[in-house]
Amino acid sequence: MLQTLHSIIQEVNAARGLQHALNIIVKRVADSTHVDVCSVYLVDQDTQEFVLMATRGLNPDSVGHVRLRFDEGLVGLVGERKEPLNLEDAESHPRFRYFPETGEEKFHSFLGAPIIHFRRLLGVLVVQQAARRRFGEEEVAFIVTMAAQLSGAIAHSEASGGETSGGLPTPLPLTRRALQGVPGAPGVAFGRAMVAYSPADLFAVPDRPVEDVESEVAAFRAALQAVRAEVQDLADRLADAIPSDEHMMFDVYLKMLDSESLVDGTEQRIREGNWACGALRDSIAQHVSVFDEMEDPYLRERASDIRDVGRRILMRLQMDSGDTRDVPEGTILVGEEISASQLAEIPTERLHGVVTARGSGNSHVAILARALNIPAVMGVAELPVGRLENRDLIADGYSGRVHIDPDKQVRKEYHRLVREDAELSQELQVLRDEPAQTPCGFRMGLYANTGLMADITSSLASGCDGIGLHRTEFPFMVRERFPGEDEQTVVYRQVLEPFAPRPVVLRTLDVGGDKPLPYFPVREENPFLGWRGIRLTLDHPEIFLTQLRAMLRANADCGNLRILLPMVSRVQEVDEARVLLDRARAELEEEGVEISMPSIGVMVEVPSAVYQADSIARRVDFLSIGSNDLTQYLLAVDRNNARVAGLYDELHPAVLQAVRQVVEAGVRNDCHVSVCGAMAGDPASAILLLGLGVEGLSMSVSSLLRVKWVIRSFTRQQAAALLEEALTLENPADVRRRLNRALEEAGLGGLVRAGK
Repeated sequence: MLQTLHSIIQEVNAARGLQHALNIIVKRVADSTHVDVCSVYLVDQDTQEFVLMATRGLNPDSVGHVRLRFDEGLVGLVGERKEPLNLEDAESHPRFRYFPETGEEKFHSFLGAPIIHFRRLLGVLVVQQAARRRFGEEEVAFIVTMAAQLSGAIAHSEASGGETSGGLPTPLPLTRRALQGVPGAPGVAFGRAMVAYSPADLFAVPDRPVEDVESEVAAFRAALQAVRAEVQDLADRLADAIPSDEHMMFDVYLKMLDSESLVDGTEQRIREGNWACGALRDSIAQHVSVFDEMEDPYLRERASDIRDVGRRILMRLQMDSGDTRDVPEGTILVGEEISASQLAEIPTERLHGVVTARGSGNSHVAILARALNIPAVMGVAELPVGRLENRDLIADGYSGRVHIDPDKQVRKEYHRLVREDAELSQELQVLRDEPAQTPCGFRMGLYANTGLMADITSSLASGCDGIGLHRTEFPFMVRERFPGEDEQTVVYRQVLEPFAPRPVVLRTLDVGGDKPLPYFPVREENPFLGWRGIRLTLDHPEIFLTQLRAMLRANADCGNLRILLPMVSRVQEVDEARVLLDRARAELEEEGVEISMPSIGVMVEVPSAVYQADSIARRVDFLSIGSNDLTQYLLAVDRNNARVAGLYDELHPAVLQAVRQVVEAGVRNDCHVSVCGAMAGDPASAILLLGLGVEGLSMSVSSLLRVKWVIRSFTRQQAAALLEEALTLENPADVRRRLNRALEEAGLGGLVRAGK
């Protein structure tokens, strides 16, 4: 059963679009289970109906025409119950609905299973037989498993769009449903997709219309010939070095390169309008699916050989042609993952947005996008990257939604939001030089989060009170080795000097998790719970001491340095870090460098630090609550995992209680407490943080004036009252609604965005 499931999924994933995928499903399931009928009904949200979209065994003319309301028929009953229905005499059931045009009167047995993707009902998978019988337990298990496995593939095919045979209506077209990711950088981007893909990543290659068919065919043939020569040369050189059985592998490769189905199939796809790389991708995928279906393990393993051949041809095509695409005005860069270098290759004046299928709001590219003030959406699990080249997109960096080929109404609504957003930003400029002071006289410190030199200029112009979090890992990530002490000193001085005497918090090296170093790879099954932050630097004092010395040297003429320790989970780590800091200071003083000891703080971002907040606060000068990781660890939610990302919410009562506990520990120990992360930059959350007694907020520059408006509009007493009310609520969504209502009542309704 597993092999059958695997091979069907492989075929569906390689389908040219939704209708093609559905046709594959009904054929393969019918053949595998030996039933008389297999059909797929999909949900049309606009009409609230199930539509027969593909069938094997019923009248094909009924496809696209048979429709059932959600409360109608056996299909409706399966969808309503969201569980399988197994009947030996379907027509005797009170919910049975007969459609003469289907020709189903001769089929009596019925088995239906819901197709559900992330709690969303996509449709119903049905099998039928003429014989009156209940389907066996093993058959039911297969159909239920198949429906569950196909849910993701159908969702992806649905998102991919593409052709539908016979001009049939496609339920849930992309213009009606936004794809959901996570916010990466605020703003709304309108533009055309340009797909970024890694060299030799065959299955990331996008579709692209061919302009000159004959030259594209010639390029493919030249690549084939070049790869043949490479393989033959390799075979000749290794003829005497490896056993003859192993040497036969090269004969296999050469036969693949001469295969008519590969050569002719790719050329045919080119002549049908796809460029050589896209045509090659589809040909290789077709061959791979054939071998993946084979039961013989040896033959099944040959699929990897076919992939290797495809990669070799692709590499040659890329070497010969390169990426000759023009970057048009209004480009939205799209990819499975996008590297910082790929982003940097696009002229910033032409780049309007970034969208990725993987990644988080704290990934390197998301942070870079924020620094460049470019809207970004990350982690769109259903993103059909290969089908998006040149498609119209709207990327909503506030809500994390992506609209593909949006209709006029969606465009109109987003243009209105952008216009209102711009007007609000302009109006808020009058607050730039005003203090973030409540009507009752409390002064909240508002700081900027930075990580790149490009952030410094915008932060200086924002009217912030300093830098509350500077991520020092970027000089480490962009090099091919650890940066030396002199290099780091120069970088840190460039951050400290412009802000003096305003404070600048430099966080010590925080790599690991989703921020690996290319020259210092750390491979772990669960990197977010692994060797990262202070754990790594304490294990490598030679790296940590170099960084601490560089920070102290950079601060010698500035005097505004504060050092922040990340990922602290035990008080011993603070003690060990202070010993190394004292050692770095002593070494520099011995060398004649005059050093003033900076304030030292700890990021509270793991639950153990919350429960030991008193012990930590007695050892340091300030605490900075890292709301992003703290929420992730408290709720056991990986923000990069699309299956659970919807559970991530910083307004969860557990998160609010944790922040309160840390603030109270800070008060008891005369230790300054601030918050950095998305929570600090959220206007609604800022009300609660004010009520909790937080003394400073550090955020992206784009959020600073909005949060300042909130601070200047609520007294601490009002905020405390809202906090107590919020803490009685059990659902984060109810907390959000209450805070949004408070913003509107205070005349700050412009800060309340749809989707929050």
